[in-house]
Amino acid sequence: MGLAPPWARRAYSAALYLLAPLVWKRVWREQLPGRPRRERLGLIPPAGEGERILWLHCASVGEVQAARPLIAALAERWPGYQLVITTMTATGAERVLALSQTAGQTERGAEVSHHFVPLDFPGAARRFVARLRPALALFFETELWPNLLAACDRAGVPVAVVNGRLSPRAFRGYRRLRPLMRDALGRVHWLAAKSDEDAERFHALGMPAERSAVVGSLKFDLAVDDATREVSERLRARLGDRPVWVAGSTHPGEDEQLLAAHARLRAQRPEALLVLVPRHPRRFDDVAELCAREGLEVARRSRGEWPGDDTAVYLGDTMGELLALYGAADLAFVGGSLVPIGGHNLLEPAALGVPVLTGPALANFLDVAEALREAEALVEVADGEALGEALGRLFDDAAERRRLGEAGLGVVAANRGALERTLAGLEALLPAE
Repeated sequence: MGLAPPWARRAYSAALYLLAPLVWKRVWREQLPGRPRRERLGLIPPAGEGERILWLHCASVGEVQAARPLIAALAERWPGYQLVITTMTATGAERVLALSQTAGQTERGAEVSHHFVPLDFPGAARRFVARLRPALALFFETELWPNLLAACDRAGVPVAVVNGRLSPRAFRGYRRLRPLMRDALGRVHWLAAKSDEDAERFHALGMPAERSAVVGSLKFDLAVDDATREVSERLRARLGDRPVWVAGSTHPGEDEQLLAAHARLRAQRPEALLVLVPRHPRRFDDVAELCAREGLEVARRSRGEWPGDDTAVYLGDTMGELLALYGAADLAFVGGSLVPIGGHNLLEPAALGVPVLTGPALANFLDVAEALREAEALVEVADGEALGEALGRLFDDAAERRRLGEAGLGVVAANRGALERTLAGLEALLPAE
């Protein structure tokens, strides 16, 4: 399958072994109570005799959220299989477990369960694949682990990369490791790329063009369930007519700018409320302290506190509720874009008909941003000061807010279809019934 010389992966594995103490330090905190850390070495319970398994790997909570349409479709399309989802992070694991509680095992759906992905040491990768025995392995977006891919190849497990994307920054990094990436991509049976640009970057790294297809972004197939809409409606009813905006998936260095923008807005509209949702749970307390230092009254959702008339910030310090919080807002700012992170999923508020604002750092969502721009459904600001100005302008213009929300909904509707194209490609890889 066009593999590179074996020295590339051997050198990579040797480097991993040398860095093992740092690797373990990084993953030590990424754990759930009661879940043994030996999973990281591929030591999972062996699959039962006769079990048929589909394996989907997502890096963290953002990828799990983006994969929700695919997860639901896999469970419904192939109910005779158990769907095992792996993540690298504990927050991703928690999101999978939340999904499994709602999707679970139903009349039409497959069972959904979770393991932590093994560290990419050769032995751990081989043990994991040998014990899981998947009928098909799916790697979401940019998750390309050379030893895991080699273990699948050795065990005869077909591999697909779904919603495949490579940002310009990721491509530059991978290009320095081209022999290693050629070896890894040579073991992929099918690549479902998000865009022509993503496909071209994968091809430049060694992915054979004849085993690739451009299917579009699964993010456009985002479905908002009735339970999420009900939570949004209850929240909005309790908040009343006060101006409400959400800042979701925020990062260090960004929260300060958002609070400054909110202060500017409250100078015009003292009753305005910011629903602030940090990206990582470990930052919840730090962000609450930041708000307190700024002299802002805060209510924390995790504690059951409710924002009163004098509350300036409602801290969304829970997991899995960002969509519902977006749905309760008049405007939504998507974080990771005022700092050099590359942005997060602009389509989550758009799919709810909520106007979308963003900063300039959008490297991870260039295709989505372009689609929203073309429909004039995206408000882009250069910094926190410009964000404060935009908030004031939009809260003064209800008609423009309606137009932006409707335009965003139109973009989501017009670009659906990647899910069906992906499922059709996967069907060809699964063993015949």
